Amino acid sequence: MNPRIRARQPAVQQRMNRDTHSLHRRDFLKTSAFAGLGLAAALAPAADEPKPQRKFTLCFAPGPIGVPGDPRKAVGWASQFGFESIEPAAQFLGKLSDAELQDYLGEMKTRKLAWGCAGLPVEFRGAEAAFEQSMKALPEFARALQRAGVTRVATWLSPGSKSLTYVANFRQHAKRLREVARVLGEHGLRLGLEYVGPKTSWSASRFPFIHTMAEMKDLIAEIGRDNVGFLLDSWHWYTAQETEADLLTLKASDVVLCHLNDAPQGVAVDQQIDNRRGLPCATGVIDVKTFLGAMVKIGYDGPVVCEPFSQELRNQPPEQVLATVAAAMKKAVALLDLA
Repeated sequence: MNPRIRARQPAVQQRMNRDTHSLHRRDFLKTSAFAGLGLAAALAPAADEPKPQRKFTLCFAPGPIGVPGDPRKAVGWASQFGFESIEPAAQFLGKLSDAELQDYLGEMKTRKLAWGCAGLPVEFRGAEAAFEQSMKALPEFARALQRAGVTRVATWLSPGSKSLTYVANFRQHAKRLREVARVLGEHGLRLGLEYVGPKTSWSASRFPFIHTMAEMKDLIAEIGRDNVGFLLDSWHWYTAQETEADLLTLKASDVVLCHLNDAPQGVAVDQQIDNRRGLPCATGVIDVKTFLGAMVKIGYDGPVVCEPFSQELRNQPPEQVLATVAAAMKKAVALLDLA
């Protein structure tokens, strides 16, 4: 080989090595850039990702707002003021003939109204004799609701007892409500249980009882029936000092009914009195947006009832009450960032 060519080889090889290194570096940077863009795209929310949609209904329940509980007027009133469901009256429904029931259900369908949640007519909080007597009427009550297509029943638990310790009260509630749930379940009905959160309520008894979501979970687990869940109330959620994280531990199937309201300003949470409430969004003390937003996130598809316990509201004519309540509930829903 020519000595000059041999002498030039190291220099040529060095340039080739530098060129190859530069090429590899450009490829690496290009690949890294694309990889970075891919990671950013994966982490960023999709531009067309749908927003969560509201599945729950705004329910007209006459008792909590102090208007006459006339089931024949309920359909018209609910439709007129923009409610989306109505509280069922088992006694009324049970007396309807098949033809009358179909007419009633047809009117509800025409007005695009769904069923809300019925109250439980069982005396499970007191003496055994009263409980056993009230249980005798439960199958007929359940049949009347099932016949009309109702699927939800709910009630509340007293947050204390004068005579029963926590454990004794827990056992009694589990035993009795298990029997209630069994009868309801045989008729396709779910049972929602409400804990009472204010400290002024549970601390007033000699023996405090269930007053938090966590404790209610324990009771529901002990009852051991898959048709038992929660009646969630924004008031009790607030007074129990619970958070969105607590609500998000639940599934849609865990919630049977929701109550919505607000609390007076200038009162410490531990000093709030159970029957002194306000309309949703009246004061902003209760974070209604977070409460309802959590219901949207878990996909809750049941009724939401306004329960303000306001005597001032009750003193107004029924149509004025309905207009005021409907406006407050729609204002609460408007807080949500929905599709």
